[in-house]
Amino acid sequence: MKSGVTLWIERGATLFAISDPTLYDKGLGSCGRIDRKGDGCRPFISFSKTRGGGVMGEGSIDGQGGAVMNGTKETWWQLARRAQSEGGNQNAPRLIQIDHAQDIGFHGITLRNAANFHVAMNRVEGATFWGVTIDAPADARNTDGIDPGASEDVTITHSSIRTGDDNVAIKAGNNGPSRHISIVNNYFGWGHGMSIGSEVDSGVSDILVRDLALDGTTWGLRIKSDVSRGGPVERVSYENVCLRGNRWPIYFDTRYDGRARGDKIPVYRQIALRHVRGGDGALVMRGLDQEHALKILLDDVRFSDRATWQVENADVTASGVLPPLQGAAGAPASGSWVGCIKAFR
Repeated sequence: MKSGVTLWIERGATLFAISDPTLYDKGLGSCGRIDRKGDGCRPFISFSKTRGGGVMGEGSIDGQGGAVMNGTKETWWQLARRAQSEGGNQNAPRLIQIDHAQDIGFHGITLRNAANFHVAMNRVEGATFWGVTIDAPADARNTDGIDPGASEDVTITHSSIRTGDDNVAIKAGNNGPSRHISIVNNYFGWGHGMSIGSEVDSGVSDILVRDLALDGTTWGLRIKSDVSRGGPVERVSYENVCLRGNRWPIYFDTRYDGRARGDKIPVYRQIALRHVRGGDGALVMRGLDQEHALKILLDDVRFSDRATWQVENADVTASGVLPPLQGAAGAPASGSWVGCIKAFR
């Protein structure tokens, strides 16, 4: 894609990605295969060093991740599962990659069945996703919905996302920080939830998640990292969040890979949850150690009496919390909230 150019797909029209690894190969013959790196494919659609433009319309783009690859007997998704079992990395094309770009817009479009991530961003300044639908099977590995990486001034709103991996994952590896990101008025179906991490080396800050329904996601609100890829995650606000059918509705963990080694300490602070509702499941808040304890505010956070808190190395200030959280410091409650009645479809 070029600067200022918008791809418009009309209602009823679908743009299909051909399932031929040779068309995406970067020249080493690795696309469609398994190796140690997993970066041998070009994306289906690429924005690189562009300004303006985007993808719009009421049509769809289908990555055909479930189609058999030309010259093989397996699909892109089967390749990903085999890579997992063999301890390697699949080489599969992302549906849309946005690199070193500014002021990109997506509106109304449906993205389906990516072979790998649906939308991945790297060093993006200014992106808006409005009324976007992303849909992939729950067992389609590594089919993340939208991943802002090393990006800022990103808005995801009025969108519906269900995938086989993270619905949204905010990342900040050694390529730069992610900050000033708003995820507002969205519905997430199956997937791995609203995630930050696991790469946060360069820092994640000033994140707003408001009016979000997490319906059947395995994880709900999730921050994940470890000492091999950790860094500061701060000033993150979750407000008016409704959860249903989640195994881990809250999961703030600093030991994502228990075998990780390194000195990149994950530090989560100024993390606030206000007006959050959910059912049962494990509510996990686990800091690395007491010196790097999580700093969490819980205000009007209510789950069923079958939910269980698992808290370790966390300094929590709580008010209006159910089930009650032992050992948490008290604070004035801001009042109850009943906004989940119409959250689920």
